Amino acid sequence: MTQMEQIKKLRESSGAGMMDVKKALEDAAWDNDKALQLLRERGAVKAAKKADREAREGLIGNYLHHNGRVAVLVEVNCETDFVARNEEFQRLCRDLSMHIAMANPRYVSSEEIPASELEKERQIYIQAAMNEGKPQGVAEKIAEGRLKKFREETVLLEQPFVKDDKIRIAELVQQVIAKVGENVVVRRFCRFEVGA
Repeated sequence: MTQMEQIKKLRESSGAGMMDVKKALEDAAWDNDKALQLLRERGAVKAAKKADREAREGLIGNYLHHNGRVAVLVEVNCETDFVARNEEFQRLCRDLSMHIAMANPRYVSSEEIPASELEKERQIYIQAAMNEGKPQGVAEKIAEGRLKKFREETVLLEQPFVKDDKIRIAELVQQVIAKVGENVVVRRFCRFEVGA
């Protein structure tokens, strides 16, 4: 495969710009897997730099399950209406609304969890571990591990993506930020389920 074919193939699979792909391939000695990893890392760095920029445009993504029993609305913001019309951004909105329907998160980010709820869960986990005969110090460490699991189950940005459980929702958003070149923020969502 020629270098141009390699650049084209990696560009199609990553969605990154041609110069970024070429630089990543050169830095990775033309190893596709290493170059893809470099692109992902550099995309995360770019995303972090854009995180402080204001995002007031965007879309309301929606999902209605085929049986009509679950529906989701999610507000995803970006910096410009140009990006809001971008296919990558629109796909993110669709994917997020479908993910929320399936995974049923309660919060967008960990910061939204009330401290009282976290402390209540922590105490339950400590008591459960102590009931299993664990000493206080060990029980507290077990509780921290279970709290991490609690966050993964209830916080949208920390959940594994239902279409690809190798990445978390926060990483999915960062990938889109790297591709569209603007800050992207999941602002809020609501999920409706018949009988719930």
